[in-house]
Amino acid sequence: MKSKTTAAVLAFILGGLGVHKFYLGQNGQGLLYLLFCWSGIPSLIAFVECIMLLIMSDDEFNRRFNGAAYALAAQGAQMGQNVTINLGSDMQQRLNGGQQRSLTQELNELKELHVSGVLNDEEFAAQKQRLLNA
Repeated sequence: MKSKTTAAVLAFILGGLGVHKFYLGQNGQGLLYLLFCWSGIPSLIAFVECIMLLIMSDDEFNRRFNGAAYALAAQGAQMGQNVTINLGSDMQQRLNGGQQRSLTQELNELKELHVSGVLNDEEFAAQKQRLLNA
């Protein structure tokens, strides 16, 4: 989003060349300022525009120069970017207090229970399917 302060500073310092117009996306006017910069008239106009930018309300500036980006922000739309961070299993265990066990460990323990006779074939298959679907 464009900044009102930045536009005003550009108008004050480099306004005679139309830099603030290019910054605000008004390329045609910026080109006119650049073509007539030798006359000094764009410098006077830019000084007046600098003052106008400084006294303009933030809402008015955003409505005029930030257009769609401001409309989305006003509607509460997120203007950010989603970032996904994949942590290794060691990091996940540290973050979860070491309570998370891997699927392999749980399947091995289930197999040991089946081999030792604690679980029959039907119970083993049901528990194995529950772990694999989780």
